[in-house]
Parts: sequence; structure tokens; C-alpha cells
Amino acid sequence: MPTGCRGLCAFDVGVLLRFADRGVLDLPSALAERIMIFARTLIQLALLVGLAGSIRADEFWGRRLPGEPTQFIFGYGSLINSSSRNATASQPIVAIPARLSASFGYVRGWTIRSPSGFTALGLRRLGAGENGMSINGVLYPVQGNDMAAFDAREEGYQRVEVPLDKIEAVSWQRLPEQGKIWVYIPAIPGQEPGVGLPLPTAEYPILQSYLDVVIEGGLEYGIDYAREILASTSDWSAYWLNDRPLARRPWVYTKDHAAVDKLLTGSAPHFNDRLYAEPYAAKYLMQMRQ
Repeated sequence: MPTGCRGLCAFDVGVLLRFADRGVLDLPSALAERIMIFARTLIQLALLVGLAGSIRADEFWGRRLPGEPTQFIFGYGSLINSSSRNATASQPIVAIPARLSASFGYVRGWTIRSPSGFTALGLRRLGAGENGMSINGVLYPVQGNDMAAFDAREEGYQRVEVPLDKIEAVSWQRLPEQGKIWVYIPAIPGQEPGVGLPLPTAEYPILQSYLDVVIEGGLEYGIDYAREILASTSDWSAYWLNDRPLARRPWVYTKDHAAVDKLLTGSAPHFNDRLYAEPYAAKYLMQMRQ
């Protein structure tokens, strides 16, 4: 500090402010105003110096934010899609792309029937002589009452814990260092999850509207990630109903229909068997009546 300031800085700043403000000191108004500004500046500097002296930057190293999540869900079907996932969560959830190892012992397939009349994606145990495959999807945290909400949504599935060595992150984001990771696996009462599951039928077909949600979710992470979903899915079926809104004019309501259909054309078995509602009903009506 300059030598000329030392004497002034030794004053009781609070007293100086009161005197100058009340006119006790016989000073010109301009000088009194400058003294008040200077005194207030000294007070602010003193507070800042005191705060900096009491908290050192290195004291923050290694600290974690409070309230970190400890429960996580791996989604491999419609839960990949942010809009679909957030429709169940109490607030928007950010997910990271991740992949289950083939050694987890399951494959993704069309293996669970919805009460509304279609077959959705599930995980099933390997069949005799069948090779396992990795399963890509997303990993996201669950807090508060959201776990109960997702459990209710995934009716017919059982929540199964995923060992940390059976899952990998596939982008720059890392896996959580603590907590539990869960995945929903279809379960028939009286059997272990992923065993004895049904495949699509005329009455429970693959629905294009459901598949659109899944593939559009994959496209959030790039076309290659969406293509991997198709490549790592089994149990495709000729029972495939194109139920898109205005299915013959899909651009009206399904903005990504062209990208989705292009992927399906090259990667999805039985894509050429997909039918609009009228020809589907005409072809399979007798089977659905049996």
C-alpha cells in the first residue's frame, strides 16, 4: 500500500464513515464523499482477504457433491429414447451410452408380450448352442420415487442387478464408481428371469411405432449406435405390423421415418414382411381367430 495511505488506513473505518456521513468532520463535501467511498472499499477488501485466508483452494480437492445417486438402470429398448424415458421420470434424466458384455449371459430379443397386444424387446437366456452377444443401450441414474415409477412401467419384467464387470461405458463419460446397476428382464411367474419367454405371433406382432421409439433413441448417439441395436437383437419375425400414425404418409407424424426405414432395410430380418394394418389383418385374420 502507498506510504501516504498508511495513516488513513489505521483509522477506525466504521467511525470514519459515521463522522463523514453526519458532517461531524469539517470537510468539503467532495472530500467527505471520497473518504466514504475509500472507507467502504477498505471494508470490502478486508472481507475478501479474510474469506480467502480462511478457505484455501486445496481444501476442496477430493470433495464429492452431496446427494450423488446410488441406483442406476440400464435401458436397452424404449428406455434408450430420452423422450420415452423422461415421460416416466419425475424430471429429465441424462443418460450415457453403455454396453452389456456377452458374458452377462443374455441376448436381446422380441420376447415379452404387452397386455395391449404387441411383442416388445426383452432379454432372454441363451438357447442351446447359441452364442452370446453384447447389448448396447443407455445407463441413467434413478433417484427419489423414480425407481418405483420405472418398476411400474416395466410390468412383466424383473429388475436384476448387473455386476460392474459386465458393463462398459462407450463414450467419454465413465461408469459410476459406487451404487448398483439394474436391468429389467422379462419374467414368467414361477421361472427365472429370461427363461421360457414367448416370441411374436399374429396376435402379438412387432409394432413399427414401438420400434421407431427404440431406433430414434439409438440415433441420439449416432447412426452406428442405432445400427448396433438392430445387429444385436434376435428373434425377428414376419409378424410385423406397420402401425405408424398415417402409416402410408409417415412424414406427417414420424419425423425420422426415412432414417429408421433405411436402417431397417439393411439390418433387420423380415423387414420386407412388414405390412400395413389392412393387409396384415387380411393375411393373419384366421390365425388370430384360432
